[in-house]
Amino acid sequence: MMNGQRVLRCGGSEFRWGTKTYVMGIINTSPESFSGDGKTNIEATLAQARWFIAEGADILDVGGESTRPGLAGISAEEELARVIPVVEAIARETNIAMSIDTMKPVVAEAALKAGATILNDQWGLRKEPALADLAVRYDVPIILMSNQRDRGSYDKDAGRDTGQLTNALAAVIGDLEEGIRTARQAGIPEEHIIIDPGIGFGKTWQQDIEIIRRLAELKVLEKPILLGTSRKSLIKMVLNLPASDRLEGTAATVAIGIANGADIIRVHDVPEMVRVCRMADAIVRQK
Repeated sequence: MMNGQRVLRCGGSEFRWGTKTYVMGIINTSPESFSGDGKTNIEATLAQARWFIAEGADILDVGGESTRPGLAGISAEEELARVIPVVEAIARETNIAMSIDTMKPVVAEAALKAGATILNDQWGLRKEPALADLAVRYDVPIILMSNQRDRGSYDKDAGRDTGQLTNALAAVIGDLEEGIRTARQAGIPEEHIIIDPGIGFGKTWQQDIEIIRRLAELKVLEKPILLGTSRKSLIKMVLNLPASDRLEGTAATVAIGIANGADIIRVHDVPEMVRVCRMADAIVRQK
């Protein structure tokens, strides 16, 4: 049956899908990030994590490599240096569910050893199926994201992909089905699979909007849905605002995403989006 009848236990956390919207706070250690919130000081990063927890975050998502289009990737050594001290510091203080946002198996495993409890794979096991083996070995959930950036050329000035993605939602569902099959073949339990349509990853901003509008169609996959729209370029294209001024645009996408079936929202602005979730849940979930 649908994910609303499943419970996920992760570290010291329990997720009862369908009862509320869970908030994932972004802990960004990349100075190259598009959002401008990347922190390189461990104390500042830890203070942000404490603040997010106090303000109601259910999950912390630690990442060290920017996914901004056009950037050269960083080495595994650099990524490890950025994220592992943060993961260790957070794990020492709290048992909150903590995901590691990486596509590198060596970084993922080091983070799991340091205290991370969820894998967040921006390529949905298409680039690194070895991440599935780690999820099985460490008995942790994995987030599978749909990413079309390898199927066209990204126009960073226009803020959109210029590939030939004619039916974005069909492409997203196909991607996620492939990732789910890979996860199952590796032995990942059904309740450990979470899906993410990948807003901003190889779709035009118009396609991103269509995916949010039709998000409920992802329920056919019978998995919890994570939605990450925070400060992204679709908001820039609609409102013509820099990343620092996209709070209201993010709030609108979050509220509509919840109405259309989002179970988790991944955000930079935790206190404000916790309030948006509570209000949206009061309407959508009658809570």
